[in-house]
Order: sequence, then C-alpha cells, then structure tokens
Amino acid sequence: MEVITVVKEAPMYHPPPPGAISTTPVEWTVLTPALMQEYLDDLEKGEAPMNVWYSLTSKGYENLSYNMAEIKRYLRQAKSIIQYYSETDSQSSGGEDDSEP
Repeated sequence: MEVITVVKEAPMYHPPPPGAISTTPVEWTVLTPALMQEYLDDLEKGEAPMNVWYSLTSKGYENLSYNMAEIKRYLRQAKSIIQYYSETDSQSSGGEDDSEP
C-alpha cells in the first residue's frame, strides 16, 4: 500500500466589506446675539427648552473639519490596500472567488 500526500493550500477567506455608514441627522443652531438673548429671556421666565449648547471657536471648527478630512483620507487608503490584496490574491488563485457566502 502506497500513501500519497497531496498538499493543497486552503482557500483565502475574503470577508465581505463592512456595510455602509448610516448616519443620524444632526440639527445645528447658530447662536446669534438676538437668539441668545431670546433664550436667556425665556430662561428667566422658566419657559426655555432644556438644551445643551456646545460651541466651537473658528479654530476649533477648522480643527474638526481637518480631523474629518483625515478620517476620510485614512479610510480611502485602507480601502485601497484591502482592494489591492484582494485583487492580488484573486489573480494568484487563478481568478476564482474562493470566498464563501
């Protein structure tokens, strides 16, 4: 009896890409001096809504915008790297899609 060993590489698993980002709308209010005075008057009368106000300086808003751009850049580069390796593996395996549903 002869034993023959056949070495076969396991198929490369290609996980599906993550689902699309689902955002929730954010309501922005620009506090002008008139709007702020109206709020303070309502607050004094006890009629002001329970709001929490956040503020940014111009530089803070610029930094927030820059940070969001950096996140988008990082995600584009990560997606490009993932796509490169996925295509490279697909070509090296003869173009067959070895991923399972």
